[in-house]
Amino acid sequence: MEGKKEGLLERLATGRPIVGDGSFVFALEKRGYVKAGPWTPEAAVQHPDAVRQLSREYLRAGADTIQAFTFYSTDDKLNYKAEATESIAEKSAITSDQLNRAACDIAREVADEVNALVYGGISPTPCYEEGKGKEAVQKEFEKQCKVFIEKDVDFLLAEFFASIEELEWGLEVLRKTGKPLAATMRLCPLGDSNDVSPGECAVRMAKAGADVVGVNCLFDPDTSIRTMKLMKDALDEAGLKPYLMAQPVGFHTQEVNDVKMGYMMLPEWPLAMETRVISRADAHKFARDAYDLGVRYIGGCCGFEPYHIRALAEELAEERGKRPLGHDKNCLWGDSLGESTVLASKSKNSRKYWETLKPRTGRIESQQTDDRIHPSSNGTFHN
Repeated sequence: MEGKKEGLLERLATGRPIVGDGSFVFALEKRGYVKAGPWTPEAAVQHPDAVRQLSREYLRAGADTIQAFTFYSTDDKLNYKAEATESIAEKSAITSDQLNRAACDIAREVADEVNALVYGGISPTPCYEEGKGKEAVQKEFEKQCKVFIEKDVDFLLAEFFASIEELEWGLEVLRKTGKPLAATMRLCPLGDSNDVSPGECAVRMAKAGADVVGVNCLFDPDTSIRTMKLMKDALDEAGLKPYLMAQPVGFHTQEVNDVKMGYMMLPEWPLAMETRVISRADAHKFARDAYDLGVRYIGGCCGFEPYHIRALAEELAEERGKRPLGHDKNCLWGDSLGESTVLASKSKNSRKYWETLKPRTGRIESQQTDDRIHPSSNGTFHN
């Protein structure tokens, strides 16, 4: 690419919103490349073409950034089953170093095709949950960061953290790289796993060095907006001005939006979530609500497919000064349905139709809620 590429902070400083990418582990599990349960990203080594194709789809849909597929890619996570069962046979044949290098190479290859930004990510570690302490946790992050620096990713993201303490430990490591830092937590208005409020979490993220702070995963767009409002208010009161970021799940999760484990407490999670998927109109609404709140990094997490990201990019096209690369094939608000030879399609070519539609499940026996929802602290269900 000719000329110097604008970095994350330079782009955000213009005031234009950045559109992030969407789901990788969930999307690739459905495509047959990630195993549900561990949710680890060996596909970057085992099936690089699958990761490459999904990355390209997000970029064509309008994403300005693309992740190196490094979620849950620490050695302790890759070898969690082996350590839990004390079985050498279960030890991962793929190391964190190998996986992170492969993931960075894929992301850089596709990002450079369209002048997008590449980010390397860290996520929660089994070390923290097992109480092994700060040094053990940071050792896992340091191994990842060594690769991120060698591969010269554009910025770093610490995501999906339930505890502000572990996130602060992570940011302490990331800060040493000198790269722009973004940080997100899996929060609802109730706060983190230790009852630290969203507002306090946001302030602590900013003070720990995050240039961009926000939420990701577990909760639907509406709840994520509610949580972001609490975080923004606290940051304003503290006189802190990091950029704001939101990447919710692409599912309707209203029954568990005030349960800390979020959509994982739904009986449909993770293998029967299809009837809860948000519509394109829902994605448009989320993009507008987030932008109006002041969020300038807007993307998606589990359940967000490329067409959802395209809806974000289309909704914010005027503010971004561009439409997504794939806009030529986009039936925006049904506009091209008027070209159909089917009369039933022609009558649906308006924004009003799709914005006011109340989608149905198509299941006669469908219930508003399921009596197996059991939001207990140990995450169990009634059978």
